Amino acid sequence: MPIPKILLYYVFAPVPDPEAVRLWQRDLCESLGLRGRILISTQGINGTVGGELDAVKRYLRKTREYSPFRELDAKWSEGTALDDAPASRHTPYRPITDFPRLSVKVRDEIVSFGAPGELRVDQHGVVGGGARLSPQQVHELVDERRAVGEEVVFFDGRNPFEAEIGRFENAVVPEVASTRDFVAELDSGRYDHLKSQPIVTYCTGGIRCEVLSSLMVARGFERVFQLDGGIVRYGEAFGDAGLWHGSLAVFDGRESVTFTADAEVISHCFGCGTPTPRLQNCADPACRSRLVVCEACAAAREMTCAEHAPQE
Repeated sequence: MPIPKILLYYVFAPVPDPEAVRLWQRDLCESLGLRGRILISTQGINGTVGGELDAVKRYLRKTREYSPFRELDAKWSEGTALDDAPASRHTPYRPITDFPRLSVKVRDEIVSFGAPGELRVDQHGVVGGGARLSPQQVHELVDERRAVGEEVVFFDGRNPFEAEIGRFENAVVPEVASTRDFVAELDSGRYDHLKSQPIVTYCTGGIRCEVLSSLMVARGFERVFQLDGGIVRYGEAFGDAGLWHGSLAVFDGRESVTFTADAEVISHCFGCGTPTPRLQNCADPACRSRLVVCEACAAAREMTCAEHAPQE
Protein backbone atom coordinates (compact mmCIF):
# COMPACT_ATOMS: atom_id res chain seq x y z
CA MET A 1 0.00 0.00 0.00
CA PRO A 2 1.56 3.37 -1.02
CA ILE A 3 2.35 5.66 1.93
CA PRO A 4 1.48 9.41 1.78
CA LYS A 5 4.37 11.60 2.92
CA ILE A 6 5.00 15.34 3.16
CA LEU A 7 8.44 16.91 2.81
CA LEU A 8 9.21 20.35 4.27
CA TYR A 9 12.55 21.77 3.16
CA TYR A 10 14.66 24.81 2.38
CA VAL A 11 18.21 25.92 1.76
CA PHE A 12 19.77 29.36 1.48
CA ALA A 13 22.32 29.31 -1.35
CA PRO A 14 23.07 31.50 -4.39
CA VAL A 15 20.97 30.44 -7.39
CA PRO A 16 22.23 32.02 -10.65
CA ASP A 17 19.14 31.25 -12.78
CA PRO A 18 15.95 30.90 -10.69
CA GLU A 19 13.70 30.64 -13.75
CA ALA A 20 15.60 27.63 -15.10
CA VAL A 21 15.35 26.01 -11.66
CA ARG A 22 11.60 26.73 -11.61
CA LEU A 23 11.06 24.91 -14.90
CA TRP A 24 13.19 21.95 -13.77
CA GLN A 25 11.40 21.71 -10.42
CA ARG A 26 7.96 21.90 -12.01
CA ASP A 27 8.76 19.15 -14.50
CA LEU A 28 10.34 16.98 -11.80
CA CYS A 29 7.30 17.28 -9.52
CA GLU A 30 4.84 16.63 -12.34
CA SER A 31 6.74 13.50 -13.39
CA LEU A 32 6.43 12.18 -9.82
CA GLY A 33 2.82 13.20 -9.20
CA LEU A 34 3.77 15.61 -6.41
CA ARG A 35 1.66 18.49 -5.17
CA GLY A 36 2.63 21.38 -2.94
CA ARG A 37 4.22 24.82 -3.03
CA ILE A 38 7.79 25.71 -4.01
CA LEU A 39 9.39 29.17 -3.99
CA ILE A 40 12.72 29.87 -5.69
CA SER A 41 14.84 33.02 -5.67
CA THR A 42 18.45 34.05 -6.14
CA GLN A 43 18.77 33.27 -2.40
CA GLY A 44 17.72 29.61 -2.53
CA ILE A 45 14.66 27.35 -2.45
CA ASN A 46 11.82 26.79 0.02
CA GLY A 47 9.11 24.18 -0.43
CA THR A 48 6.55 21.78 0.93
CA VAL A 49 5.61 18.86 -1.33
CA GLY A 50 3.71 15.66 -0.81
CA GLY A 51 2.92 12.40 -2.54
CA GLU A 52 3.79 8.73 -2.43
CA LEU A 53 6.81 7.95 -0.26
CA ASP A 54 8.86 6.53 -3.15
CA ALA A 55 8.09 9.58 -5.29
CA VAL A 56 9.03 12.07 -2.57
CA LYS A 57 12.28 10.20 -1.85
CA ARG A 58 13.17 10.34 -5.54
CA TYR A 59 12.34 14.06 -5.64
CA LEU A 60 14.61 14.78 -2.68
CA ARG A 61 17.48 12.78 -4.15
CA LYS A 62 17.21 14.52 -7.54
CA THR A 63 16.92 17.99 -5.98
CA ARG A 64 20.03 17.45 -3.87
CA GLU A 65 21.99 16.53 -7.00
CA TYR A 66 21.93 20.24 -7.95
CA SER A 67 25.05 21.55 -6.17
CA PRO A 68 23.54 24.70 -4.54
CA PHE A 69 20.87 22.46 -2.97
CA ARG A 70 23.23 19.75 -1.73
CA GLU A 71 22.86 20.86 1.93
CA LEU A 72 19.08 21.21 1.72
CA ASP A 73 17.43 20.82 5.15
CA ALA A 74 14.62 18.22 4.87
CA LYS A 75 11.93 17.26 7.38
CA TRP A 76 9.33 14.50 6.97
CA SER A 77 5.77 14.16 8.23
CA GLU A 78 2.77 11.95 7.63
CA GLY A 79 0.32 12.88 4.90
CA THR A 80 -3.42 12.31 5.21
CA ALA A 81 -4.26 10.20 2.16
CA LEU A 82 -3.62 9.61 -1.55
CA ASP A 83 -6.07 10.13 -4.40
CA ASP A 84 -7.44 6.97 -6.00
CA ALA A 85 -6.03 7.71 -9.45
CA PRO A 86 -2.55 8.79 -10.64
CA ALA A 87 -1.96 12.51 -11.16
CA SER A 88 -1.86 12.02 -14.94
CA ARG A 89 -1.28 9.40 -17.61
CA HIS A 90 2.41 10.34 -17.53
CA THR A 91 3.09 9.05 -14.01
CA PRO A 92 2.12 5.93 -12.04
CA TYR A 93 2.24 7.85 -8.76
CA ARG A 94 -0.92 8.91 -6.96
CA PRO A 95 -1.13 12.52 -5.71
CA ILE A 96 -1.66 13.44 -2.07
CA THR A 97 -4.96 14.91 -0.85
CA ASP A 98 -3.34 17.48 1.52
CA PHE A 99 -2.55 19.87 -1.35
CA PRO A 100 -5.03 20.95 -4.05
CA ARG A 101 -2.37 21.48 -6.74
CA LEU A 102 1.29 22.08 -7.53
CA SER A 103 2.64 25.66 -7.44
CA VAL A 104 6.25 26.48 -8.40
CA LYS A 105 7.14 30.19 -8.50
CA VAL A 106 10.10 32.57 -8.61
CA ARG A 107 10.06 35.32 -5.97
CA ASP A 108 12.42 38.02 -4.69
CA GLU A 109 12.56 36.15 -1.37
CA ILE A 110 11.99 32.49 -0.49
CA VAL A 111 10.39 33.71 2.73
CA SER A 112 8.64 37.07 2.49
CA PHE A 113 10.09 39.49 5.04
CA GLY A 114 10.04 42.35 2.54
CA ALA A 115 13.79 42.85 2.94
CA PRO A 116 15.53 41.13 -0.01
CA GLY A 117 18.24 43.81 -0.04
CA GLU A 118 19.13 43.20 3.60
CA LEU A 119 19.60 39.46 3.48
CA ARG A 120 23.07 38.29 2.48
CA VAL A 121 23.55 34.71 1.30
CA ASP A 122 26.69 32.85 0.30
CA GLN A 123 27.52 29.20 -0.37
CA HIS A 124 27.35 28.52 3.38
CA GLY A 125 23.88 30.04 3.83
CA VAL A 126 22.69 33.24 5.51
CA VAL A 127 25.51 35.61 6.44
CA GLY A 128 25.39 37.22 9.89
CA GLY A 129 22.56 35.22 11.44
CA GLY A 130 22.21 33.98 15.00
CA ALA A 131 24.13 30.98 16.27
CA ARG A 132 22.37 27.70 15.48
CA LEU A 133 21.30 25.56 18.42
CA SER A 134 20.04 21.99 18.28
CA PRO A 135 16.99 21.19 20.45
CA GLN A 136 19.32 19.67 23.06
CA GLN A 137 21.53 22.78 23.03
CA VAL A 138 18.47 24.99 23.54
CA HIS A 139 17.71 23.09 26.75
CA GLU A 140 21.33 23.40 27.83
CA LEU A 141 21.24 27.16 27.23
CA VAL A 142 18.00 27.54 29.22
CA ASP A 143 19.42 25.55 32.15
CA GLU A 144 22.74 27.38 32.05
CA ARG A 145 21.17 30.84 32.12
CA ARG A 146 18.61 29.95 34.79
CA ALA A 147 21.46 28.77 37.00
CA VAL A 148 22.72 32.37 37.08
CA GLY A 149 19.26 33.94 37.38
CA GLU A 150 18.75 34.86 33.72
CA GLU A 151 15.86 33.77 31.49
CA VAL A 152 16.21 32.90 27.82
CA VAL A 153 13.72 34.75 25.62
CA PHE A 154 11.94 32.64 22.99
CA PHE A 155 11.03 34.93 20.08
CA ASP A 156 8.35 33.63 17.71
CA GLY A 157 9.06 34.22 14.03
CA ARG A 158 5.58 33.20 12.86
CA ASN A 159 2.17 34.83 12.54
CA PRO A 160 0.11 35.28 15.74
CA PHE A 161 -2.58 32.79 14.66
CA GLU A 162 0.10 30.10 14.46
CA ALA A 163 1.31 30.95 17.96
CA GLU A 164 -2.25 30.90 19.28
CA ILE A 165 -2.49 27.11 19.02
CA GLY A 166 1.13 26.32 19.96
CA ARG A 167 4.23 28.13 21.22
CA PHE A 168 7.26 27.87 23.46
CA GLU A 169 7.03 28.59 27.16
CA ASN A 170 6.69 32.35 27.88
CA ALA A 171 7.44 33.19 24.24
CA VAL A 172 7.38 36.71 22.84
CA VAL A 173 4.81 36.73 20.02
CA PRO A 174 5.02 39.94 17.96
CA GLU A 175 1.72 41.41 16.80
CA VAL A 176 2.32 41.18 13.06
CA ALA A 177 -0.18 40.55 10.28
CA SER A 178 2.45 38.74 8.20
CA THR A 179 6.20 38.18 8.11
CA ARG A 180 6.52 41.38 6.07
CA ASP A 181 5.71 43.34 9.25
CA PHE A 182 8.70 42.04 11.22
CA VAL A 183 11.16 44.65 9.92
CA ALA A 184 8.95 47.55 11.04
CA GLU A 185 8.22 45.73 14.31
CA LEU A 186 11.92 45.38 15.11
CA ASP A 187 12.61 48.98 14.05
CA SER A 188 9.80 50.27 16.31
CA GLY A 189 11.96 49.97 19.43
CA ARG A 190 9.34 47.77 21.09
CA TYR A 191 11.91 45.06 21.80
CA ASP A 192 14.97 47.19 22.51
CA HIS A 193 14.84 46.12 26.18
CA LEU A 194 15.73 42.61 25.00
CA LYS A 195 18.89 43.59 23.13
CA SER A 196 21.26 42.39 25.84
CA GLN A 197 19.32 39.22 26.72
CA PRO A 198 19.81 35.73 25.25
CA ILE A 199 17.17 35.28 22.53
CA VAL A 200 16.22 32.08 20.70
CA THR A 201 14.26 32.71 17.51
CA TYR A 202 12.03 29.90 16.29
CA CYS A 203 9.53 29.07 13.55
CA THR A 204 7.98 26.00 11.92
CA GLY A 205 10.90 24.49 10.03
CA GLY A 206 13.76 26.93 10.62
CA ILE A 207 13.63 29.19 7.58
CA ARG A 208 11.77 32.19 8.98
CA CYS A 209 13.83 32.30 12.18
CA GLU A 210 17.00 32.10 10.11
CA VAL A 211 16.10 35.36 8.36
CA LEU A 212 14.68 36.90 11.54
CA SER A 213 17.85 36.20 13.53
CA SER A 214 19.97 37.97 10.89
CA LEU A 215 17.64 40.99 10.99
CA MET A 216 17.91 41.11 14.79
CA VAL A 217 21.71 40.84 14.77
CA ALA A 218 21.87 43.71 12.25
CA ARG A 219 19.78 45.82 14.63
CA GLY A 220 22.02 45.42 17.62
CA PHE A 221 20.57 42.42 19.45
CA GLU A 222 23.67 41.04 21.13
CA ARG A 223 22.97 37.38 21.95
CA VAL A 224 20.80 35.91 19.21
CA PHE A 225 20.38 32.17 18.64
CA GLN A 226 18.12 30.24 16.29
CA LEU A 227 16.46 26.87 16.80
CA ASP A 228 18.06 24.77 14.09
CA GLY A 229 15.37 22.89 12.18
CA GLY A 230 12.59 24.83 13.88
CA ILE A 231 9.69 23.47 15.89
CA VAL A 232 9.50 20.37 13.69
CA ARG A 233 13.02 19.27 14.66
CA TYR A 234 12.35 20.14 18.31
CA GLY A 235 9.19 18.02 18.30
CA GLU A 236 11.14 15.10 16.83
CA ALA A 237 13.57 15.35 19.75
CA PHE A 238 11.29 16.05 22.72
CA GLY A 239 7.69 15.56 21.62
CA ASP A 240 5.50 17.23 24.25
CA ALA A 241 7.89 16.58 27.13
CA GLY A 242 9.94 19.77 26.70
CA LEU A 243 9.32 23.51 26.50
CA TRP A 244 6.83 23.39 23.63
CA HIS A 245 3.09 23.60 24.38
CA GLY A 246 0.18 22.90 22.05
CA SER A 247 -0.17 22.10 18.35
CA LEU A 248 1.87 23.12 15.31
CA ALA A 249 0.11 25.08 12.57
CA VAL A 250 0.91 23.91 9.03
CA PHE A 251 0.03 25.35 5.63
CA ASP A 252 -1.66 22.40 3.98
CA GLY A 253 -4.91 20.50 4.28
CA ARG A 254 -4.01 19.18 7.73
CA GLU A 255 -4.12 22.74 9.19
CA SER A 256 -2.29 21.61 12.35
CA VAL A 257 -0.36 18.63 13.70
CA THR A 258 0.69 17.38 17.14
CA PHE A 259 3.84 15.58 18.20
CA THR A 260 2.19 13.12 20.58
CA ALA A 261 -1.26 12.10 21.80
CA ASP A 262 -0.47 14.02 25.01
CA ALA A 263 -0.31 17.44 23.34
CA GLU A 264 -1.91 20.26 25.33
CA VAL A 265 -4.81 22.23 23.91
CA ILE A 266 -3.91 25.85 24.73
CA SER A 267 -6.25 27.67 22.32
CA HIS A 268 -9.98 28.40 22.44
CA CYS A 269 -12.67 28.70 19.79
CA PHE A 270 -13.09 32.20 18.37
CA GLY A 271 -16.86 31.75 18.48
CA CYS A 272 -17.72 30.01 21.76
CA GLY A 273 -14.54 29.73 23.82
CA THR A 274 -14.39 25.93 23.77
CA PRO A 275 -10.81 24.55 23.98
CA THR A 276 -9.76 23.45 20.47
CA PRO A 277 -6.62 23.48 18.29
CA ARG A 278 -8.68 23.54 15.07
CA LEU A 279 -7.78 26.24 12.52
CA GLN A 280 -9.73 27.47 9.51
CA ASN A 281 -9.47 30.39 7.10
CA CYS A 282 -11.24 33.64 7.88
CA ALA A 283 -14.47 33.76 5.84
CA ASP A 284 -13.57 37.22 4.49
CA PRO A 285 -12.03 36.50 1.05
CA ALA A 286 -9.80 39.58 1.42
CA CYS A 287 -8.29 38.27 4.67
CA ARG A 288 -5.38 35.82 4.84
CA SER A 289 -5.60 35.06 8.55
CA ARG A 290 -6.79 31.83 10.10
CA LEU A 291 -9.05 31.53 13.09
CA VAL A 292 -9.32 28.99 15.87
CA VAL A 293 -12.83 27.57 15.39
CA CYS A 294 -14.33 24.41 16.89
CA GLU A 295 -16.23 21.86 14.79
CA ALA A 296 -19.62 22.95 16.15
CA CYS A 297 -19.15 26.65 15.37
CA ALA A 298 -17.69 25.85 11.95
CA ALA A 299 -20.78 23.79 11.13
CA ALA A 300 -23.13 26.51 12.38
CA ARG A 301 -21.85 29.51 10.39
CA GLU A 302 -18.92 31.20 8.69
CA MET A 303 -16.70 33.43 10.82
CA THR A 304 -14.54 36.46 10.09
CA CYS A 305 -11.85 38.32 12.01
CA ALA A 306 -14.25 41.26 12.37
CA GLU A 307 -16.30 39.31 14.89
CA HIS A 308 -15.45 39.16 18.56
CA ALA A 309 -15.48 35.97 20.57
CA PRO A 310 -17.53 36.08 23.78
CA GLN A 311 -15.64 36.57 27.03
CA GLU A 312 -15.17 33.44 29.07
